[in-house]
Amino acid sequence: MEIGIVVGRLTATRKDENLVGTKLLITQPIDVDGSHRSHPIVTVDTVGAGVGEKVIYVLGSTATNATPKKNAPIDAAIVGIIDSIDC
Repeated sequence: MEIGIVVGRLTATRKDENLVGTKLLITQPIDVDGSHRSHPIVTVDTVGAGVGEKVIYVLGSTATNATPKKNAPIDAAIVGIIDSIDC
């Protein structure tokens, strides 16, 4: 699992039929101190996250397993909203 912050929303009126009904968010990967790790990525939201929230996301086949549509072409999925980080 990775942590990130949702920085935006993405709207695609034409997309793979397995993505219809999903909410797409732009997520900035971060370290625990909040510093940016890499470029933002597109994630499928499975928990109702919103812009500005820190989230937990998964990558690869785990991301597809996190959604009810098992044949969807998903590389990254948000699976949790972070309340706090204590290190």
